[in-house]
Amino acid sequence: MSEETQKKELDAKHLEKLTVKELREIAAEIPHERAIHDMKKEELVAFIKEARGIKDEKPAKKKHVIKIKMTKPELKTRIRELKALRGQALESKENKKANLLRHQISQLKKKSRRVAAVAAA
Repeated sequence: MSEETQKKELDAKHLEKLTVKELREIAAEIPHERAIHDMKKEELVAFIKEARGIKDEKPAKKKHVIKIKMTKPELKTRIRELKALRGQALESKENKKANLLRHQISQLKKKSRRVAAVAAA
């Protein structure tokens, strides 16, 4: 690798870690048409990369797709089972187990709401 390309790679990684104030100082050295003091950090980084000829290698972030494995009735059944187990754990004063079950119930409720939202859409 040539020294110049190695420097560009270091600059690209380094720019993300700089503060806005430092980025503005770097951007002030580059001839520009826009007011650099109005730019946000992402805009400053993009401006400096463009001026230096650094290409972004990262593609745009993809939305996280939720895979639903259980249907709503299955989720509701599992919630009922866990609630019964939690009731037993509370009666036998097993607080750690009861808290763990409460957390699992909460997570399943969130999943059931997502399933319902997907079904409605």
